[in-house]
Amino acid sequence: MKTRSHPGKKSVRVIGGTSRGRRLHTPRGLSVRPTSDKVKEALFNILAGMLGPLEGCAVLDIFAGTGNLGIEALSRGAKSAVFIDSNRDSTAIISKNLSLTGFTDRSRVILKDFSHALGKLESAGDVFQLIIIDPPYQKGLTEKCLELLQKSTIVDEQTVVIAEYSSREDIADCHGCLQQIDKRVYGDTALAFFTTMQKGSN
Repeated sequence: MKTRSHPGKKSVRVIGGTSRGRRLHTPRGLSVRPTSDKVKEALFNILAGMLGPLEGCAVLDIFAGTGNLGIEALSRGAKSAVFIDSNRDSTAIISKNLSLTGFTDRSRVILKDFSHALGKLESAGDVFQLIIIDPPYQKGLTEKCLELLQKSTIVDEQTVVIAEYSSREDIADCHGCLQQIDKRVYGDTALAFFTTMQKGSN
């Protein structure tokens, strides 16, 4: 029996901006779960109401996978993007997709565990206006990442953090200075939007 569909080869495309319609490379295997067009469109529509145009925004895509979400932000005008993934095959795919879309010169790809990568970004003095977290589902990584971010110098009063995670998971509404201001559920996928309270305030 032939099986034509394969979760690891799901079609991924840019849905808005200068690279709209461009199909991205995806790896073989089951390790990457690309964000669906429906969820991605909802995410960026909600984000537009929070940040307005993305021009001038520095974006951080954590657990970047194919680079799908960070590349979507670049296509919609983000100034720059950093992509973090601990899988060598994934970072190779991200680099190919950045070349395909012409965004290599506005991007960095970091092959590291997210906790070590955050330390590197802190040492460099980086600050991001948009941070996207999209870890493997139901491994507790969303909470761990939010806890690290709420203490990090890469987050300031202008930062919006978006977490994509399984709708069967529960995550706290507040992580230090990060306060959840919106949550949407699309089937198995949940999106949580966080902004920062002034650090040091309670």
